Amino acid sequence: MNHLRLFILTLCLLGLTVAPAQVEPLGPNAQISVITCGPGTDLYAQFGHSAFRVRDPDSGIDWVYNYGTFDFDTPNFYMKFARGKLQYALSRSTFAAFLYTYQLESRWVREQLLGLDPGQRMALFRFLEENNRPENRYYQYDFLYENCATKIPEVLTDVLGTNLVLDPGFASGGESFRDLIQQNLQSNTWSSLGIDLALGAVVDRVAEPYEYRFLPENVRLLIQNTTLDGQPLSPRERVILDLPNPKYELYLTATPLFWCLLLLVFTATISWIDYRNGSRSRLLDFLLFLLTGLAGLLIGFLWFFTDHTSTVWNFNILWAFPVNIALAFVLLKDQRPDPRLQGYLIGLLALIGCCLLLWATGLQEFHPIVSVIWAALALRYLLLLQQLRRAKPLKRPQ
Repeated sequence: MNHLRLFILTLCLLGLTVAPAQVEPLGPNAQISVITCGPGTDLYAQFGHSAFRVRDPDSGIDWVYNYGTFDFDTPNFYMKFARGKLQYALSRSTFAAFLYTYQLESRWVREQLLGLDPGQRMALFRFLEENNRPENRYYQYDFLYENCATKIPEVLTDVLGTNLVLDPGFASGGESFRDLIQQNLQSNTWSSLGIDLALGAVVDRVAEPYEYRFLPENVRLLIQNTTLDGQPLSPRERVILDLPNPKYELYLTATPLFWCLLLLVFTATISWIDYRNGSRSRLLDFLLFLLTGLAGLLIGFLWFFTDHTSTVWNFNILWAFPVNIALAFVLLKDQRPDPRLQGYLIGLLALIGCCLLLWATGLQEFHPIVSVIWAALALRYLLLLQQLRRAKPLKRPQ
């Protein structure tokens, strides 16, 4: 798999560095199509992929125009990627190299041939070539609104104009962006949990039918329903690689539900022992407060310090509270912490209650597995609160 990723990286870099050739007229047998690729097993590939293909047997052209690439040589690459400031780009590669990648990854590939006349084909080809120029190929990526899939109908509309009628009739309606994202993920996986934790309440609004196009498979369905001059835009679809969607082998001990339930059982057991013995496991408190605090810092970073539009207003920060980091070290150091921390613990319990209220009202959906974490935290907060109430107040220094 490492060799595969190296190959993909090399392919992307080559695509970014190929200088656009002089745009020569396409032959009478030229064909332009939309390529849709199925999901892969890696997280970045689980939503599929979309691209344009231009094939002209008379001139030997068989190129793929891919809006889903980026330049690894970009200065401060990882920081820009994390902050949502990394620009994606259009790249061009041979169809053979493109297809080989998906053969290695065992992902299906389908092609929708576009029913364009010679003038429309040439206009679209010129547009793609012009877009592939170094000064034009970069754009600001956004997972929901500007990606490899949304670029397909965007480009077609720019080139073909009002004669093109995009019909999102395939969209069932009533589904939020979060629902559409999770449909491409397996629920009891770390990727599903992690993405849900990172996304804010903005993705819980109901998506308009035309907004379904951020997913490649939905773009394929959109193309099926689209007409040009009253005729189907894609009169023919063919399968290039006929492969099933990948099957994920989930082992119980590798799932987040297993580990969260283990955390709950462990927390409940240690808390019961502490309650019976009048003691407190400082290490357990340290780990719970430290981990929730660090998670809160990450959520806050994605919300306030990045350009990601889908990570704002993320109320997971209410239970993954960043201030917990400071309290973690207090609880590790002092066997008998200051009883005045009771108010803080009551506040933490109230914040978990707010999350439940937000969930019940539909203002933000939370991953079901998070409720197990809430139970473990609430149990520990209640024990600490009970111990602090029994403790004598610390004397103020004279």
